Amino acid sequence: MAERKMSEAASAAKIPIPAASFPTHNSPRVWFLTSSLSPLAVRLIRLLLAHGDYVAAGLPPHEIEDEDRSAEFRELINECKSGRRDREGWKDRIRGIRCDGRVMGQCGAAVAEAVEVFGRIDILLCCTSEAVVGTVEELSTSAATQNLVRDQFETIFFSQVNFIKATLPLLREKHTGHLIILTGIGGHIGTPGTPMYSAATWALEGYCDSLAYEIAPFNIKLTIVQPNKEISVLTNKITFAPQLPQYESSINPAPGLRDILTNVVNLHPETRINDPSRPSSSKKNKIVSRYPRLPSEARDRLVMETVHALTAIGGHENPPARHIVGFEGVNSVKEKLKTVSEELEDFVEVSCAVDIFKSDVGRAALSGAKVDAHAVSLGAGPSS
Repeated sequence: MAERKMSEAASAAKIPIPAASFPTHNSPRVWFLTSSLSPLAVRLIRLLLAHGDYVAAGLPPHEIEDEDRSAEFRELINECKSGRRDREGWKDRIRGIRCDGRVMGQCGAAVAEAVEVFGRIDILLCCTSEAVVGTVEELSTSAATQNLVRDQFETIFFSQVNFIKATLPLLREKHTGHLIILTGIGGHIGTPGTPMYSAATWALEGYCDSLAYEIAPFNIKLTIVQPNKEISVLTNKITFAPQLPQYESSINPAPGLRDILTNVVNLHPETRINDPSRPSSSKKNKIVSRYPRLPSEARDRLVMETVHALTAIGGHENPPARHIVGFEGVNSVKEKLKTVSEELEDFVEVSCAVDIFKSDVGRAALSGAKVDAHAVSLGAGPSS
């Protein structure tokens, strides 16, 4: 799927991108982005600044120090300072803040700096991501690969939780705010070859599902935005664990995502894996990390649907609890839910057989009939 999109993007003529839409609001909003160096984040920031909003841009130290990774963001900052008429005021409405989300103290300091500069935070966008590629067994072969599991959870789960915890007291005090969690359809569908990426995503979404109920009385909204999995994977760091021969695609086709991502990374000569002309990349038994380098137009085509979804949802008075971006994502989730529903019906008798006390609910589940939920909640006995 990812390869096809890249191929289409490379061969297609430049497609005009429609204008972004924003919900109605009375004054500019203040956004805090937990990570601002991905192609998606840079394009979102550009639209937010053009709209008149303010942006506190989180800059992970290990990424901002990578020249290639931070190139688009630095270009954006140069635009802000350029004096161009169509960029007027931009430099006063963006603040880059170096912060390692894995360290709670740094998250608190970053949030405090944003509030000191802009006065408040209205929208927190949790958009930090990276993907570890390797089957469960491949990630258990050494201390180094086992550490990748911990790193995956530190990046996707704990870093975002730290930012949420640092921001919540501020939003609760002013009795308004919007948390947006950018994940992917991996939060619904497990993917062979990236089990820890799926697990960390599910953990974050489960955390946020519970959190949404806790913060609703404070008028704080929470939305989980789920684009196709390649959106987050191909715009952030990919780390490949050494492959075991038993999981090579010629023997076991299930974890085929490794081959797809390897092919995408190999499209650029500077990021090739196992490139004979680069001896340092040719060791098959070592852990390898890459930021995919895609053509600018391919990046636009890949992320702009999600960027527009974020501008339309951010700060909305009544935002969705979950928003799936794009037809492919919707179709994939529908198929998964259909499978779950069919399996539930196939085994409903077995599920209900363990009930010690028979009830209207159990009988209704077996027969497919409706039950009076109000009567059940009042403790009414089974109908005769």
